[in-house]
Amino acid sequence: MSFSSLVQDLALRDPDVPRRRGDASASTMDDRVSQFSVAKSYASTAATSVSISGDIGSQLHAGYSHPLARSWQAERQLTKSMLIYPLFISDQDDEEVPIPSLPNQCRRGLNRLIPFLEPLVQKGLRSVILFGVPMQPGTKDALGSSADDPNGPVIRSIRLLRQRFPHLYIVCDVCLCEYTSHGHCGILREDGSLNNQLSVDRISDVAVAYARAGAHCVAPSDMNDGRIRAIKLKLIEAGLVHNVTLMSYAAKFSGCLYGPFRDAAGSAPSFGDRRCYQLPPGGRGLARRAIVRDINEGADIIMVKPAGQYLDIIADAKELGRDLPIAAYQVSGEFAMIHAAAKAGVFDLKTMAFESTESILRAGATIIISYFVPEFLDWLDS
Repeated sequence: MSFSSLVQDLALRDPDVPRRRGDASASTMDDRVSQFSVAKSYASTAATSVSISGDIGSQLHAGYSHPLARSWQAERQLTKSMLIYPLFISDQDDEEVPIPSLPNQCRRGLNRLIPFLEPLVQKGLRSVILFGVPMQPGTKDALGSSADDPNGPVIRSIRLLRQRFPHLYIVCDVCLCEYTSHGHCGILREDGSLNNQLSVDRISDVAVAYARAGAHCVAPSDMNDGRIRAIKLKLIEAGLVHNVTLMSYAAKFSGCLYGPFRDAAGSAPSFGDRRCYQLPPGGRGLARRAIVRDINEGADIIMVKPAGQYLDIIADAKELGRDLPIAAYQVSGEFAMIHAAAKAGVFDLKTMAFESTESILRAGATIIISYFVPEFLDWLDS
């Protein structure tokens, strides 16, 4: 019922309002105005009783009726300083090869790196995470010996980026999977299982090598038990612990969302899988224990990976590490799915990129590792 219809209906129901045409002539104009005002008051009261069911606090629309007011409703708003962009660095200096399963992403050599990054830095890129990709024959072995090669792609990239972009924050992924002949994230026993002790010793050496080269942050992604403590102790011994951040992939889950990354990094296992050292998808309790363990071992930042399917774990990480920054990695499979669905007309790419990222922020993350970073640098300015 419209407001005017409600007024008319109430006026007709009021015993003081004349119903017959003859009675109307006996009423003055003031009486009619008064009666109409009373009817409007009745209508307003009736409309309010219809629209409010419960406490007056149920009226919420005004709080997000304006675009700026809507932005104020978010506990965290996406900014450029929250973003870290993944880079795949080849040991072939002139290489720039698109990754078919990872839209708009390439594997690049050092000679292609600066021309690619320069416009992004000018737009506000603040941080990158480096993944080395050895392509030359003979660079992979059972121990991942080339991971900390001074002439390898990561250490050379660190030095180049520190020189050319002194304000760019450089994170280095620390793992052996790209450098081992078997593609697993550590050193193996004869039976093919992971040798945790030898792997931790090797991983921690690689982390210190990246720190010595100038990395601002080292981020071990191998998921070996005790690697955070080992890296922290070696950073202390090297006199680097005061200015090198330790970001732990504390809750890294196994699953099917890493395929495009493995295409880019050439890091797929040659046999078996990683389920014995990456977390099972349903293992929330294990994730919580891993987060607490890595906090106690000295992690400065806690990361959850993947992001979109594990928003509850991001919230857990924020609860358990309430005084630490929480990072989340929207992994290659998540990124590729969003692109595929947008290409199929399911939704708008930009809208979903923001919605998926804002859900990660809402869950508790304050650092986002994303392949959408180049687009966000433009979108956040528009």
